[in-house]
Amino acid sequence: MAQSAEAPKAQQLETVVVSGQRAALQSAQKLKQNADEIVDSINADDAGKLPDRSVSEVLQRIVGVTMDRVMARGDPGRFSVEGSGVLIRGLTYVSSNLNGRESFSANGGRGLSWEDVPPELMAGVDVYKNPSAEQIEGAIGGLVNLRTALPFDYGGFKGNLGVSATRNKLADTTKPTYSGLISNTWNTDLGKFGLLAHAAFSKSNTRTDSMFVDPYFLEVEKVSKPSDNDNAYYTSKTNHWFPKALGWRTLAYDRTRQGSYFAGQWKKDTLEVAATHFRSKYDFYWDESSIDSQADPYTSKVSSDAKWGSNGALLSGTITDPGHNGIPFNANTRFSKRVSETKESTFNVVWTPTPALRIANDFQFIESTTRAIDSTVATGINMPKETVDMSGDLPRLILDAADRAYLADPSKYYWGFTMEHLDKSRATQKAWKGDVKYSFDHPVFQDLRVGLRFTERDANNQVSNPSYNWKAVTQTWQSAEFDQGAINQSWDWHPIKSLAYLSRFGSNDTQLKAFNNFMNGKTQVASLVLPKMAVAANYPASYATLHSYYTKLCEEYKAQLGTNRNCAASWQPIPFDESSPNSNKQHETTKTAYAQLRFGFDDWNVPLDGNVGLRVVNTKYDTTGYKSLNYTATDIGAGTVVGGPIPTFTNFQTPIEVRNSYTDVLPTLNLKYKFRDNLQMRVAFAKAIARPDFSTLQPNVQMLAGSATVRTVVDTTVTPNTRTNYIDDLKNRGTALGNPILKPVKSDQFDVSAEWYLDKASSITMAAFNKQLKDVIVNEVGILQAPDKTGKMYDFAYSTQVNGAKGWARGLEFAVQHYFNGLPGLLAGLGVQANVTYVDSKQKRYNSVGAEWCSGVTDERNLNLYVNGCDTNGQSYGDHPLPNLSRKAFNLAILYDHGPISARVAYAWRGKYLNGVAFPDNTGPNQTNGLNYNPNSPQYGRNNMPLGLPIWTDSFGQLDASVEYQLTNQLKVVLQGQNLTDAVYKQLMEQHIGMMNRSGFVSGPRYTLSARYQF
Repeated sequence: MAQSAEAPKAQQLETVVVSGQRAALQSAQKLKQNADEIVDSINADDAGKLPDRSVSEVLQRIVGVTMDRVMARGDPGRFSVEGSGVLIRGLTYVSSNLNGRESFSANGGRGLSWEDVPPELMAGVDVYKNPSAEQIEGAIGGLVNLRTALPFDYGGFKGNLGVSATRNKLADTTKPTYSGLISNTWNTDLGKFGLLAHAAFSKSNTRTDSMFVDPYFLEVEKVSKPSDNDNAYYTSKTNHWFPKALGWRTLAYDRTRQGSYFAGQWKKDTLEVAATHFRSKYDFYWDESSIDSQADPYTSKVSSDAKWGSNGALLSGTITDPGHNGIPFNANTRFSKRVSETKESTFNVVWTPTPALRIANDFQFIESTTRAIDSTVATGINMPKETVDMSGDLPRLILDAADRAYLADPSKYYWGFTMEHLDKSRATQKAWKGDVKYSFDHPVFQDLRVGLRFTERDANNQVSNPSYNWKAVTQTWQSAEFDQGAINQSWDWHPIKSLAYLSRFGSNDTQLKAFNNFMNGKTQVASLVLPKMAVAANYPASYATLHSYYTKLCEEYKAQLGTNRNCAASWQPIPFDESSPNSNKQHETTKTAYAQLRFGFDDWNVPLDGNVGLRVVNTKYDTTGYKSLNYTATDIGAGTVVGGPIPTFTNFQTPIEVRNSYTDVLPTLNLKYKFRDNLQMRVAFAKAIARPDFSTLQPNVQMLAGSATVRTVVDTTVTPNTRTNYIDDLKNRGTALGNPILKPVKSDQFDVSAEWYLDKASSITMAAFNKQLKDVIVNEVGILQAPDKTGKMYDFAYSTQVNGAKGWARGLEFAVQHYFNGLPGLLAGLGVQANVTYVDSKQKRYNSVGAEWCSGVTDERNLNLYVNGCDTNGQSYGDHPLPNLSRKAFNLAILYDHGPISARVAYAWRGKYLNGVAFPDNTGPNQTNGLNYNPNSPQYGRNNMPLGLPIWTDSFGQLDASVEYQLTNQLKVVLQGQNLTDAVYKQLMEQHIGMMNRSGFVSGPRYTLSARYQF
């Protein structure tokens, strides 16, 4: 009997399930490969789990993207641990979308404040380098689209919970984060329904310590000039440069971020509806303890044993100020609090009447609010000496026991000054977008997309006036005790005899602040007697109390001398409502139409596809604010007046309204050529715009009159003594919050890229780009005029911004991502991810500014000051690159995914870049004591020059790591570490003797332990 043949056994195929980090990289790579445009993405490896602790930190991992690590670009003196914003291809012109819709925060910008956004709510992030016509305009650098999930994304029930604890080593604190998502879908006779709810709550507490160096001044000797009424002039016999002083600061930052997101979907037959509501609330509070110098470099001395570098800069030595009986310092306590909230509601309806026709309507409403108070109170002290060592990477103080004892003695301190700032804003936007897509049955034309979009945005901004209201309580220049020739004399012009020392006034409102473990032990500083934080927080009542000390001292000295002087305190609560000279309203509407055709030649055996489109947008802008003049008389006192007179003006405040309108035509082209399935090339062209930020469009202008430099000379050789008052400088000046007639920055941009996809999670990509910029917004000087009380017209110069330059940014990007699948055993999960970006730039003003020396006028006519900058000796600088642009940046990550373990060690590095010039600190125009060393100036040797040093951020890299372990199919635990090497973030100030240390920041490592459970 024949034996029947056995049926062959079915072959058992191994199924490899890829999850976690590797799965996220695969899905992001697929998005990039299949996209119509040049795009890079990062996906969450689980619902709500992006790989970093903030959106900015996530974005910096993408090739071509760098992160801001300062709290504000306009005031870079404070470090942000989690980052505050991003640049794409070296440019700040970045547009932000939330699920493809324009979104923003009420902070005066066009986009979202990235710190406002809970990363726990995000499903992914896309960065479009050269968007198409159907995408919202505004992206010259690039467009960042934050994606959240919809119920239908999961196809059924989905839920997860997350909890984490983050410890900051330097702050010695631990703070929690919680998040949870639940989503489900139901198929019914009425259609398919889906609901999703996602919420997150996160707290963070960080500490940043910093050392900062004052600008370097030339060592000089004083000479009197008989031809200028014996005015003080200065000359130098050496090429020695020394910093006025060193200061130090510790900043404790406490952040609470809350987010919620709700989404509903319904679909039946040809109709689909989705509604979402997104809410993010961001509260931060920070307090700062610091000491900074009020030193006078023209009375300061450097010890004879000092060591000097080859460029003449001080390396080490002891600084004293015998002219002020010590180096004047302010010991500051600063309190700042801001509450921001953004809410977005959307409704989307899609009708697909035929397979070829799709019609969509999208409605959006955004409301964003922010409010803040910033309050600083300070004690003062005259430090006998400061011994410094500038020879290392970080500046260092050398403090002996006498220094420490002196700085810890409350009796040496007095009440110095107060400064407050208040602001609040509310912005809303209503938007409607209608799209029609028609798909062709054609060998070339794939589909045509056309659409309309209308928006209406309003902003109401209220800002205190002055914005930052610095007022002396008692300062050495007010006190007769620092002018022994004048004290107790009947003619003494000082308003007070002595300062408001703590031994007499308000000692219970101060504390001895110890700067323990300063900069994680990298350097040592002394304890200080500072105001308690409650004094700064208790504005305005505490301010009234502090300034009453001045009034009491003045009244006492007035009674002693028998003079008739004004002893009213100069401080009053500052105006803060819609009638404030700095308050305004803004209204903007846009009307947009676009058409975009997608095509491909595959049917003709030509592997080329792409899209071509045109977007036309009309923008109308209307704003109301105030034009005002504030006259404050300079107190000259009795005696003969030489020079002047100082003109007198009548205060006024007049409402103003400004309108602006423009239309932009923006063509786009994106081409993709496939050499084979895994190798393709892209070419793209677009005209793009970036509208000015709302903060730069504010209309308010203010003229400040009555200020002058008065020098008093007393002749004590005659009886009675005689006084002569010399008016050396009139200081009429103006200020402007913005320029409401600014138009967008424009760009013609070209991109070429090549992409090789080795496997599902491995690729090599390269890109070259060229952005030709015009109408770049730059600083300029404007002139206002106003009559004095006699009818004579006077000019008031102010710093403003104009569309005043052209330029370019061009560069290269290279990225590689690969898992080494052929390695044996445990090494099989090893991978690498790396990218490098190089960007070069040039900017050329329409009206060039290239004077070698700055002007000595302190009323802002000095255009060099705000464009090229001014050194402490009056020298200007040459052209600068585009600000905030690093030529080089790279990321390197070692990846590991094997079995239940997923790990990453990542290093992000950014090269040196220019922050800008003329910042509002003691490197900028707040200081008007620069030396006029222009040999051709009639005031050669005077010390009346404004400062405007270029500030640079040095190259910086940070090492982060994470390891994840899958305990069960539902539960995983993750350990993350940020800034593991405790890197020092450094800033430099450019002077003609070289790049000098400005500041160094240390924030310490952070460690996060988290657990996630999905069900």
